Amino acid sequence: MRIQKANRLTTVKEYYFSQKLKEIQRMREAGREVLNLGIGSPDLPPDEKAVYRLLDESLKKDNHSYQSYLGIPELRESFSGWYEKYFNVELETGEVLPLMGSKEGIMHISMAFLNPGDKVLIPDPGYPTYAAVTGLTGATAVRYDLNEENNWYPDLREIEKQDLSDVKLMWVNYPNMPTGVPGTRELFQDLVDFGLKYDILIINDNPYSFVLHDEQLSILSARNAKEIALELNSLSKSHNMAGWRIGMVAGHEEYIRAILRVKSNMDSGMFKPLQLAAAEALKAPRSWYDKMNETYRQRRQVVYEILDLLQFGYDKNRGGMFVWAKVNSGYRDAEHFSDALLESEGVFITPGSVFGSNGKQHVRISLCSTTGTFEKARGKILHFMENVDTAGKEEEYEVVQIKVK
Repeated sequence: MRIQKANRLTTVKEYYFSQKLKEIQRMREAGREVLNLGIGSPDLPPDEKAVYRLLDESLKKDNHSYQSYLGIPELRESFSGWYEKYFNVELETGEVLPLMGSKEGIMHISMAFLNPGDKVLIPDPGYPTYAAVTGLTGATAVRYDLNEENNWYPDLREIEKQDLSDVKLMWVNYPNMPTGVPGTRELFQDLVDFGLKYDILIINDNPYSFVLHDEQLSILSARNAKEIALELNSLSKSHNMAGWRIGMVAGHEEYIRAILRVKSNMDSGMFKPLQLAAAEALKAPRSWYDKMNETYRQRRQVVYEILDLLQFGYDKNRGGMFVWAKVNSGYRDAEHFSDALLESEGVFITPGSVFGSNGKQHVRISLCSTTGTFEKARGKILHFMENVDTAGKEEEYEVVQIKVK
């Protein structure tokens, strides 16, 4: 390679799931069956009305030109109506900016507000992209602990013990990924008050509210929230439209204008039929979400049975697209268990260490596979447990014999 890479790339690695998907593909090319229970890519379809709207609008010759960087009025109005109906938050259309997926928004927000030398509070465990994008901007990631003892909520009093003078942003994510813990009104108010006290912009990443959660909450419902908070949302998980790349960021119009200054230099607007189809999807009745969640409940029950087989601990009072579980003490850590299971049986389960050091003893199982796939995985996992030979494989798998229930 004759041209040296930019120094900023030394701060980031290839995304874990990008690497793991390559490994799984190599295994499949070698003739092995691999059951991927790790990736949160919805396999259920979007609302048919949204799909038909996309088809109809795509056939109109006037819909293929460049679009406004702000997004079409119909989509911004639909996002506003969605927030008012389900989150009880009123948003003016100028307080909503459609995005090509909320992951794009993490970069846009960071570029709009961070300078080299600024610090960013990052949850551990948390979405790896928060830290990666922070590094790309030249800012410094400062991790704060989420742990089971505090129900996976931030301990703001503990965070206040450190020097916060250079902290510019704080990423939070409720309902939480990977743990499934929902937010609360008290938590969001405490976060807003914390941000106002220290002039820290609080961004809640909120794509999981409609997956196995009965109540939808937004940080923007907290008192004075728009002064100091933004919220990202997405249709990827809530409407099974991950590949469509449609998200949004909401907050005070001045913050939105700052983000738009970045976004308008990075894309040329979103395909109009996609925006119109997204607006249609946002009109889905509560019954549509209920039907989706019934499927997820059925799948989750089989996942619980798999975790019982492994004797991994989990909390049934959690929601979201994943089940978060603590590995049996017989395993050194979740990563060794995950690697051993993949190598031995061709079943991939995400180790919690992907999300930070506080996830080292946990695994995350995605609900984005059919019940039949989970049933097959259960059989393979039973075979794995029955054939663990501590005498011959202790060094490789670092496990102790576990009695199967």
